[in-house]
Amino acid sequence: MTTLVARPERVRTASQRYQLTEVAHHRLMLLLLLFTAGVMLIGVRLLWLGLFADGTHGARGPGSLIPARADIVDRNGVPLARTMDAYSIGVRPRELLGDPMEIARHLHDIFPDEPVASFYKKLTRDVRFTYLRRRALPEEVAAVNALGEIAIEFPREKERLYPQRTLGAHVLGFVDLDGYGAMGVERAFDERLTDEKLKGSPLVLSIDSRVQGAMESELYAGMIAHKAIGATGLVLDANTGEILAMASLPVFNPNKLSGGSMEARRNGVTQAVYELGSTFKPISIAAAMDAGVVTSMSKRYDATQPLQVGGFRIRDDHPLKAWINVPQTLVHSSNIATARIADELGPQRMQEAFRKLEFDRRPAIELKERGNTLWPSNWGRLTNMTVSYGHGIAVTPLHLASAYAALVNGGIWRPATLQKLKDGEVPQGRRVFTAATSARMRQLLRMIVAAGTGRSADAKGFRVGGKTGSAEKPFQGGYARSSLVTTFAAAFPMENPKYVVLTMMDEPKGNAETFGLRTAAWTAAPVTKKVVERIGPMLGIYPDLNRDVDISELMPLLGHEEDKEAE
Repeated sequence: MTTLVARPERVRTASQRYQLTEVAHHRLMLLLLLFTAGVMLIGVRLLWLGLFADGTHGARGPGSLIPARADIVDRNGVPLARTMDAYSIGVRPRELLGDPMEIARHLHDIFPDEPVASFYKKLTRDVRFTYLRRRALPEEVAAVNALGEIAIEFPREKERLYPQRTLGAHVLGFVDLDGYGAMGVERAFDERLTDEKLKGSPLVLSIDSRVQGAMESELYAGMIAHKAIGATGLVLDANTGEILAMASLPVFNPNKLSGGSMEARRNGVTQAVYELGSTFKPISIAAAMDAGVVTSMSKRYDATQPLQVGGFRIRDDHPLKAWINVPQTLVHSSNIATARIADELGPQRMQEAFRKLEFDRRPAIELKERGNTLWPSNWGRLTNMTVSYGHGIAVTPLHLASAYAALVNGGIWRPATLQKLKDGEVPQGRRVFTAATSARMRQLLRMIVAAGTGRSADAKGFRVGGKTGSAEKPFQGGYARSSLVTTFAAAFPMENPKYVVLTMMDEPKGNAETFGLRTAAWTAAPVTKKVVERIGPMLGIYPDLNRDVDISELMPLLGHEEDKEAE
């Protein structure tokens, strides 16, 4: 007989059911409160970020989309410097599995510019990690990865890229391996380029990459043709101080700094100082005109024979052996007549004129690479005479370009700048020449190109005016007659000058085309002509044979002497 035992049903009282309901209700309320608190916390965080955060912090926030360093572009938006993600190649020597020598040989095959011994030394260092290559191309990374060595790593790092390669290298400069500006604009504007609030927008330079390219191209062709050891060039807005082109040769590639010459990194426009010879003559004569020393273009000065001052003789390279007036002095580039005018002006007033042009200090520009001028320590009578035609004082080409801008723009000197200026940002500047003197100098400079030593710079229809200068380089307490610095400082169009163009050759040689001559009229001036012909249309200035500055009143003063190309 089977006995069934029935389990008695558990009977819950009303009080027990009430307690269970109350516990469930409390748990639900707690869960709801936690959810509400989480939502409120997220909301408060989002509100704080929206009101107080600049959106650039945090590796995973919106700021991570902004580059570590701002781009640099030219005045037309052409990229000149950018930051991008790049590969580096590193190794953990203590974890190396393969034979270090064998790996070093393979690495040398991939990077032939670095010897096997160098790689072997890195692979056997007693350190946790070291770099094999700080910058590597994707195909190089792939080749190293194919070696199969697990101790080799490929960290991604920020790399500064200069897409135009060597174009404007001395203007742009470069950054060091830690990402700090080490030269040029990169160094001068380092704070601006890394500012958290500004690095999302590019730094806009005054440089025009088209004008820069034309200047570099023509300078290089001239340097090669005349076998010069260097060359510099500059295009400056005569009315704002903006630099549209700044070139220095030899050049370097900021993308590949290893193995390059340190000398090639010197900015010849702002760092190097030179005695710039006869290009100083228009400045000295303009100062004399403002001082009331030169009151008439027909006033004559004795250039019949060398000028004897103590034990020193001032000569002309191509003497006229006559009494000559101011237009003849400039057209034929007479040292003697210029020295006589300076003697009448006197040391004090000459110094004042040069100080107004800031010839006594580093050039006015944002770059850190700026050379100190060589200012005469004893400015006596003889020094005053020689300085008037560019001997005994050394300045940078930028000093000269800024002075010529003031000489032709109505008499206002402004500092040079590498930043593109907006309307209303052009500095007021200061007056250094009277408007009347500036107008007269425009005539005289045009005459030099039309009928004097600057004829080889006469780009037809562009109304170029300027002055040649050929100076022997200082050497062992004297001058090296075989080593010249040749310069042509110009402006165009001379009826209303817009741009100053300066070209300079360092130790050019004569060739068959120049009949063996190596002065500025044969070396620097032709380069200026080619530059003007190329950049004029780029800048909206087109050749016009029906327009020119009026020099008809001065032409009769030249007389009938045979034209000389003294400089």
